Amino acid sequence: MWAALFSLTNLVAVAGWIVLVALPRAPLARSFVMYGCVGLLCLTYAVLMALMIAGAAGIAQGMDSYTIAGIRGLFSTDGGIVIGWTHYLAFDLFTGLWIASDADNKGYSRLGQTPFLLVTFLVGPVGLVAWLLVRERRARAAARDAGSR
Repeated sequence: MWAALFSLTNLVAVAGWIVLVALPRAPLARSFVMYGCVGLLCLTYAVLMALMIAGAAGIAQGMDSYTIAGIRGLFSTDGGIVIGWTHYLAFDLFTGLWIASDADNKGYSRLGQTPFLLVTFLVGPVGLVAWLLVRERRARAAARDAGSR
């Protein structure tokens, strides 16, 4: 069961990333990524967390606290790995959607956005911090332009 759920969450996330990177960002595509992918991953995570808190067997038998030992206990089970991985997938895809929207609003080309999206897909926080560093200059220029009107 856990292997199938792990594969399904990966499939949902990859579908969202493909739409985000490769297709035009029409409202339907954005909604698909936000609700069909990010929303579904978040719902899956919420259900798994509720089952974990309720003490469902096989999810996180070793998780007894939010300490290193407690988290180690969570990740020592297949259920815990799927919970953690689903969390990463949801937040990385949401972050990618925000980067894409922010880049669109600041006038960055799709080609210019792609490296940030790919890095976010592979190593989420690294892609986000790279985007934050690059966007800062354009964000400040836009703020100056808006203030001088």
